[in-house]
Amino acid sequence: MEANPYDRNCPSRRLLDRIGDRWTVLVVGILSEGPTRFGEIARQIDGISQKMLTQTLRKLESDGIVSRRAYPEVPPRVEYSLTDAGRSLKEPLKALESWAREHFELLDSIEV
Repeated sequence: MEANPYDRNCPSRRLLDRIGDRWTVLVVGILSEGPTRFGEIARQIDGISQKMLTQTLRKLESDGIVSRRAYPEVPPRVEYSLTDAGRSLKEPLKALESWAREHFELLDSIEV
């Protein structure tokens, strides 16, 4: 079967939906710098709630884009990092971020 994200039944559609999510783009951007703890991700992404960050990280982990590593310490320490698949997203998402930085003035003409 050939992947066709335009077909609603194709698994590639779900993956495209995930990486196109606004929080995913930002989380992958943060994690592209290296392993990061939950609190640090939350501090760097202005406006994301704890619940939404938790949901985003869990979905990315289940999709194989993010890995979670818990250290047996007191208090517990957990770090998130990109998997090989997640690291392969760095360049395309960086290009999208660059485009947004260059064209943010277009927002004035976009109705939200």
